[in-house]
Amino acid sequence: MGIKRRRWGASAAAPLTLALLAATGCTSSSDAPAEPTATSSGSVAGSVAVARVCANPAAGPTSAPAGAVTVDPAVVGDLAAKTGSSPPNTTFWLLPGRHTLEPDRYAQVMAKEGDTYLGAPGAVLDGRKTNNYAFSGTAPDVTIRYLTVQGFVAPHDEGVVNHDMADGWVIEHATIQDNSGAGLMAGARQQVRASCLRDNGQYGMNAYKTGDSIKGLLVEGNEVVGNNTDDWEKQQPGCGCTGGIKFWAVNGADIRGNWVHDNRGTGLWADNDNNDFRFEDNVLEANDGAALIYETSYNAVIRNNTIRRNNWVEGRRHAADGDDFPHATVYVSEAGGEPRVPARTDRIEIDHNVLEDNWSGITLWENADRFCNSPANTSTGYCTLLVKDTRRCVKPAIDTAPLYADCRWKTQRVDIHDNRFALDTSVVKCSVECGRMAVLSNYGTYPDWSPYKGKRVAEAITLKQDNRWHDNVYRGPWSFIADDPGRPLDSAQWQGMPYQQDAGSTFAAQAGG
Repeated sequence: MGIKRRRWGASAAAPLTLALLAATGCTSSSDAPAEPTATSSGSVAGSVAVARVCANPAAGPTSAPAGAVTVDPAVVGDLAAKTGSSPPNTTFWLLPGRHTLEPDRYAQVMAKEGDTYLGAPGAVLDGRKTNNYAFSGTAPDVTIRYLTVQGFVAPHDEGVVNHDMADGWVIEHATIQDNSGAGLMAGARQQVRASCLRDNGQYGMNAYKTGDSIKGLLVEGNEVVGNNTDDWEKQQPGCGCTGGIKFWAVNGADIRGNWVHDNRGTGLWADNDNNDFRFEDNVLEANDGAALIYETSYNAVIRNNTIRRNNWVEGRRHAADGDDFPHATVYVSEAGGEPRVPARTDRIEIDHNVLEDNWSGITLWENADRFCNSPANTSTGYCTLLVKDTRRCVKPAIDTAPLYADCRWKTQRVDIHDNRFALDTSVVKCSVECGRMAVLSNYGTYPDWSPYKGKRVAEAITLKQDNRWHDNVYRGPWSFIADDPGRPLDSAQWQGMPYQQDAGSTFAAQAGG
């Protein structure tokens, strides 16, 4: 089950003011969120609320709700047995204690339509490093609340909770931790709220549905921390299969109010034909890699997020290896606004965010050699949302309209404005290589039949595809890349011809202010 996730191609409107939640801090390398800071418009962008749910989880009901089936932790396999013998739409109340399944790899709870699982305070479902899956089956509209799920050993790219990607599940006030694979899979209309997705082997959640897209996903108020404990990028170099949450072919998602921190790899990664995302009011910090990647996807809003101290590990490693590519904290790769794909916006809007002391800022990238049917398209077998039949993207048809434009994912219509970018190199412990903004492509070279060779794509992404920075505030030693990573531009060159970027923006050499 599942597809191998990979990274990029061959070369590799007013701000909201939200109070911090008063709660006990989690154990992590992250401090409290940044204090409010001024935006370029002169208003104050408040730090967004931090979902500290891992250290202080909500408690479930102390007695069984009326009509609920009580599950006894002293009876091995009681939960799975009672689920199997009960009709759909049953509520199960798990007594305090450690609940277990039969000691068989494939023992699991096969949920039925409308079932609800409620954990009493201290209720834990433990896979004992024996069972692959906790909750499975294709039944829709299952609810899991106030329950800790831990110790399951799902294989790579598979998940423990909602293993079969059923639709309409609600995961709320749950703790899903210390599992192999993904703690959680996703189906259409899934809601994941106020839950702790912690220290899972691959992902906190893998939002992927076999053979279909996921529509209407909500991820709200969760803490996503410490995932990819099995370090899959080291096991499978370049797999692009790690991080806090991975989204694959999701159409319509609201990702808001989450605290995504200290994950080994990327924090949030939308990869391959996603559309209509809103990333709002999140705190993304201290992830080893990028805070957010939006790749080969369409139409998104990235707004009012606090993004700080990300990409220190991966950025520093690339620099130490002599790699001058601007590996960024917010990375937009072959993704853009597309009016022909229905969504709540027809652009990628990145605005009113605070980015502080990350390894670099925002990179807009388009691999000239990556398009439908190209060997550089690491999403093997997939094509853009504008071409339903991948077989059409071949010579000679790909040389002419409309396929010339529609057979490639384009980084276009990206609007970056009213953000605050602050960098103190003494905090990040770096020099100028960690303070870059970029818009660029490589020189097209292959395959032999590619119509995108040479500088065609590089000139398009830089000058012709309506990618704009404007009205931002910069503090610190920022430089800008528009063509060649080895030839950084200063702010005057960036604002001047031919790039004409960051009109209305302000620049100060010092990090403060």
